[in-house]
Amino acid sequence: MASGGSGKSASEGSPSTPCGSLQQRKRLSSVCDSCKGKMQLVADLLLLSSETRPVMTSEGVAVADTFDQCRDTVIARTKELSILTHDIQSQLNMGRFNEVGDRLVEMADLVVSLTECSAHAAYLAAVETPGSQPCLPGLVDRYKVTRCRHEVEQSCSVLRVTALPDLTPQLLLELSQNISTSLKNLTDISSLASERSRERFAKEQFKLSVKSMSTSGTAFLACVKEVKSQPSELTRTRCVLFSNALVQAVSALVGFATEPPFLGRAASVSGEGKGVQTAVLGGAMSVVSACVLLTQGLRDVAQHPESSSKMADYRERLRNSACAVSDGCTLLTQALRERSSPRTLPPVNSHPVN
Repeated sequence: MASGGSGKSASEGSPSTPCGSLQQRKRLSSVCDSCKGKMQLVADLLLLSSETRPVMTSEGVAVADTFDQCRDTVIARTKELSILTHDIQSQLNMGRFNEVGDRLVEMADLVVSLTECSAHAAYLAAVETPGSQPCLPGLVDRYKVTRCRHEVEQSCSVLRVTALPDLTPQLLLELSQNISTSLKNLTDISSLASERSRERFAKEQFKLSVKSMSTSGTAFLACVKEVKSQPSELTRTRCVLFSNALVQAVSALVGFATEPPFLGRAASVSGEGKGVQTAVLGGAMSVVSACVLLTQGLRDVAQHPESSSKMADYRERLRNSACAVSDGCTLLTQALRERSSPRTLPPVNSHPVN
């Protein structure tokens, strides 16, 4: 979720102002939920997936051409992450909750980029080993369309659970922009798949699915615009009603788009390749897990008053999480440089998002 504010930030006032501080804490808590969901989703799709595939940008090209490019990009990201985690703690110690939220959004975006580059590096390293075969691209990229579906679901969920007084114009704008971006990406991907498909039914069904999604999206966004100009429980209920139809339309499109015939073939990786892949993915997972814990710690601090008897524990956990981020970055960097690591992925009972 975007974090920019309109006009003067609430944090420009005194952090000690009870009302302002409460509003800032509520916003930070919401940002924590959004950022945690985004980081976990990308980790589920790229780090815990059993398939070995390259990671593509929204333009349909690989995030990097070579392993060395990926490695250098990830190492640079880990340095940026170190600076951000330090800044987050400093802003929190000064009671600047809005600034903490802004930095947290930057951190989540950075972690997503780092995860994508790490997953692509793991793919490249794995297929370079003797006995491995690269993937065969399909009409649809599972990662991109599945992520779009979850972005829509998450934004609609925020709308459903947020009380009317907290549905500020800025939040509604952010939700609308997030949903519109995901719908556009799904439309572009599906339209291209329709053009390239050799099967008559698939060609037509991609078009019809896009039409259904677009119609639902238009009806839903009209409701969001109405609740923004005429906030009431009635207009909010309409948003919830039409969000359900949109989620169903998007889910149907993505369900169809991710059928096996449209996905191509994952890479075939040798035992040696699997070892290299696991080392890199395990290092990346260490970073993501630590950042998720850091986000949870920030949420705990945001949801409790400073006078809480548990606040000292929350802040200690926060410091430990920041140290874990640093350790994870070191582990990932080592795995990329040596293409090996004693650490492995989380337990096999961690399930990817379908």
